[in-house]
Amino acid sequence: MIRDRLRPWLRSWMGPALLALVVALVACQATLRRTPDVLMAAAERRLAKAGGVNAFAHTPLATSRSRAVVRPSPDLAYSACVFDLSKGPVTVDVAPVPARYWSLSVFDARTDVAFVRNNLEAQGQPIRVTLVTPGQAAPAGYEPVAVRGGHGVALIRILVDDRAQFPAIDAARRLSRCAAVAGRRAG
Repeated sequence: MIRDRLRPWLRSWMGPALLALVVALVACQATLRRTPDVLMAAAERRLAKAGGVNAFAHTPLATSRSRAVVRPSPDLAYSACVFDLSKGPVTVDVAPVPARYWSLSVFDARTDVAFVRNNLEAQGQPIRVTLVTPGQAAPAGYEPVAVRGGHGVALIRILVDDRAQFPAIDAARRLSRCAAVAGRRAG
């Protein structure tokens, strides 16, 4: 008797409930797939305002209001290069810096790490890489780094454990370059 009363009600709600579940699953998957792209596009726009594309922007030391880099550390100096490989490879030359720690990280269009190297791994030598997509080649003397999506951000992080040393660190980091291979320019 109760079962007979519930059947029409279950039938009337079963279709919409299943449809809602399918829509929720599709929306969840779409959100998970698109979020990295949306976040990287926003970061690229924000960072490109400071230095353009295929050129390093050397930001001042972080303060409580700094937000060019998401959640910046006040102990790190950041230099960022938004790169675009649509017209060809981009070279990144990172000069050694007089600091206890520094590194180069390259993030692709989906926020995935494509390359990381620090000063210990570089053994006091410059880091020279060329960011490429399939079919592009690195110039002689540069290590090729394959980047999915054709754009992203190259980020130099430098530990500044004594702010009095920042002027020397800043001068050294400004020797680093990020430029398109076809038309190398200062960056």
